[in-house]
Amino acid sequence: MGLFILRRLGVMILTALCLTFIVFFLTNLFPNLEKLAKNQANNRMSDADVVTWLGNRGYMDPLPLKYGQWLGVVPGYVIEGTDGTTRARCASPQQAVEDAPTFCGILQGEWGNSTVFKDRVGDIVSTRLGLTGKLMFFVMLLMVPGALLLGVLAGMREGSRTDRTLSTFSIATTATPEYVSGVIFIAIFASSAVGLKWFKGTATSAMDDATFNNFFLPVLTIALYGMGYIARMTRASMTEVMTAQYIRTARLKGVSFPNIVMKHALRNALIAPFTVIMLQFPWLLNGVVIVETLFNYKGFGWVLVQAAGNNDIELLLGVSVVSVIVVLVTQLISDIGYVFLNPRIRIS
Repeated sequence: MGLFILRRLGVMILTALCLTFIVFFLTNLFPNLEKLAKNQANNRMSDADVVTWLGNRGYMDPLPLKYGQWLGVVPGYVIEGTDGTTRARCASPQQAVEDAPTFCGILQGEWGNSTVFKDRVGDIVSTRLGLTGKLMFFVMLLMVPGALLLGVLAGMREGSRTDRTLSTFSIATTATPEYVSGVIFIAIFASSAVGLKWFKGTATSAMDDATFNNFFLPVLTIALYGMGYIARMTRASMTEVMTAQYIRTARLKGVSFPNIVMKHALRNALIAPFTVIMLQFPWLLNGVVIVETLFNYKGFGWVLVQAAGNNDIELLLGVSVVSVIVVLVTQLISDIGYVFLNPRIRIS
């Protein structure tokens, strides 16, 4: 197990380097850098002034060199500008160039500064990640048990009325986008026009103090969309397991149906849904931006849109690093979880 995890960690590092390099390359294309220069300096800058501004700040260096500096494995630039001032990548505004550290990148915990929010990228990402983490926790708390229950009940007796009813409900929830169900929930349960003002239509106050009143609607909107997919996967897996030979043998031996489901079928039926459940974490991290925007909840997805829409290169890179790490870690947990769910699976 230990050797397997070490090998997977090595693959994860290589994958993270490749993915972050692709994002770094795309964000550092000259049109993006030109837009950054004009937004930070002057929209009426000439092409020569743009090149000078970018050159004084290290943006015109070769791409591999810039990527190494961003990672923190290559010494940061020290450039003497055409205006006579000396700039260093690793020097803070209050720090002299000669006192700046040599390396300052992701590995040293220096994620840069946001050009839009005027704050450290690390602080922004950690704050918004915590808000989305709180949303993810309550969504998973509602979505996973509900989906597994629906899937198991539907798969226990394939073709029954219960199976058809729950399968129809699962398909309907998955086929309804979040922006549709969210608007419907707001109109019914939060709008004064209908009269059922049971919940708040926005979740802004939930950023500081999450309550059932201000947080249930966004949680329900996200949970219903993912619940149907997990339920369908659980139902399909449960149906396949219930027709296996060892289940038939258990029935012939007179084992009660509840014991067959709980002790023999359920564990093997959870292998496929377990993969889907782990895939929900990357989706929840980046894919809930519609819900966060709809309910005015400024989490990680909202920051991703703000960074991309405002050409905030450093913030966009920081968000991409977190997203890549979450995807790779959840996949590693999925592989390890297979072994515990099914002892017949071997690491080799």
